[in-house]
This record gives sequence, structure tokens and C-alpha cells, in this order.
Amino acid sequence: MNNLQPNEQDDLQKYLEQKAKQEQEKQQEPETLSAYDACVLKESAKIHELIAEAQRETVKSSKDE
Repeated sequence: MNNLQPNEQDDLQKYLEQKAKQEQEKQQEPETLSAYDACVLKESAKIHELIAEAQRETVKSSKDE
């Protein structure tokens, strides 16, 4: 059913293996964040910490009452 010649099959197989290897290497590389993304993540972490602190204080003050 395959209409490719043996040489064409070999070339196609090598190409597909090379593409798969490149994709695997790409997935293993750590993704670098832009300065903007890094800043957003940092500020988001600060906000989550402030929310958690406020919730702890709310629980503490409700226990004191």
C-alpha cells in the first residue's frame, strides 16, 4: 500500500525521527519567562500571601470574640 520507494521511506523515517528528537529536546528545555510574566507571577504570589494573612487574622479575631 505504501507508494514510497525504499530511499524515500528512509528519508521520511529519518526526517520524522529528527523532528521527534527536536520536539523532545524542546520540551526538556526550561521555558524562560518574559520580564512581564515574571513580575506578574511575583506580584500574584504577594497578593496570595496577603490574602492568606488576612484570612488568618480574620480567624484569629473571630476566635477572640
